[in-house]
Amino acid sequence: MQSKKKVLVIDDEEMHLYTAKGLLESDRIEVVTYRGSFGATNAVRAARPDLILLDVNMPALSGENLVSLLKPLCSELGTPIIFYSSNDETSLQELVRDHEVQGYVCKGDVIGLQGRVNDILFSRQLTSAA
Repeated sequence: MQSKKKVLVIDDEEMHLYTAKGLLESDRIEVVTYRGSFGATNAVRAARPDLILLDVNMPALSGENLVSLLKPLCSELGTPIIFYSSNDETSLQELVRDHEVQGYVCKGDVIGLQGRVNDILFSRQLTSAA
């Protein structure tokens, strides 16, 4: 039996944390949530996730600024980052390009969220096993 993959969701809104956890948690995926941006690097160290969903629009330290702090640690851990936001797709595409993260998912796109997370978590496993 394989161990569960772990997703860390970083968002400042409790409702989005709860929703993402409900949509993603399964017998194959464990979801850990962290509210806010301050202390997020410690949350990543503690959780050692296989994937991070990062909200872009957080007060004080936005996701696009936080990603700069997370990238060295995520690179060390081999953890991809996906922006998880209600921003329009054009601005999210620019953010992905500018910050060199692995993609984005729009909040409210349930099928896209589940599909993208599964693709990253389980296609990585297949390619690394080959």
